[in-house]
Amino acid sequence: MFQIIRNWLDHRIIKRSNVTQAQWDNAFALLPLLAGYTEDEKKSLRELTIIFLHRKVFEGADGLVVTRPMKLIIALQACIPILKLGLGAYEGWISVIVYPAGFAPERVVMDEFGVQHRVQSNLAGEAWQRGPVVLAWNDAEHAGIIDGHNLVIHEFAHKLDMQTGNANGFPPLHAGMSSSVWFKTLSEGFEDFERKCSKGKHIGIDCYAAASPAEYFAVLSEVFFERPDVIFKHYSDVYGQLREYYRQDPLNRINKTN
Repeated sequence: MFQIIRNWLDHRIIKRSNVTQAQWDNAFALLPLLAGYTEDEKKSLRELTIIFLHRKVFEGADGLVVTRPMKLIIALQACIPILKLGLGAYEGWISVIVYPAGFAPERVVMDEFGVQHRVQSNLAGEAWQRGPVVLAWNDAEHAGIIDGHNLVIHEFAHKLDMQTGNANGFPPLHAGMSSSVWFKTLSEGFEDFERKCSKGKHIGIDCYAAASPAEYFAVLSEVFFERPDVIFKHYSDVYGQLREYYRQDPLNRINKTN
């Protein structure tokens, strides 16, 4: 019953949206990544984006005013990974914080001897467990240019990974997917990628993915939607697992447009 009511409310929100066609056209034009989507996919993405904007709160940091065009650019990219998963995958948090550019939060960390240190790290984005997604606008604005890097998809992939706790490269899988196959396939891919990066062998995937299984999943999610051919060429089994998880086949989408 609750889902029926939720669907009815969502339908009303979509019908009452005041995003103009010109605003949609401008947002899509600024995101070349969406050029290969079918009209049905674009319609679903628009509807998902409207609900996303209704449920999430955008906050500007360091004096930034987050305008509707900016929200559309971010929300459309954030909804790409959940196009077939639904907004339920992003439940449990509400805020998207946007900085004008990179930011450097100060944190206290403890070393191996139990001594605490204050450290600052320059970041373009981060995702907090049950907290906000934080983005640098100068990176998010140009994330959809199809270069294999996408800050928005990266941080929202972390959110998907965090559904069951800390990000560890193991998001909750769908019925019919094997957790043992996922673990084996991505672990073997991660280990091979670590070796390649340690030897300075670059294959079109940012070596930041070798930092941890969580970053491996997030970086591969960027590449999966922007340059799926790269993953398929080097790790076809990993591509197959991501295709099952996201319930999308970006490689097929690209092949149809070429």
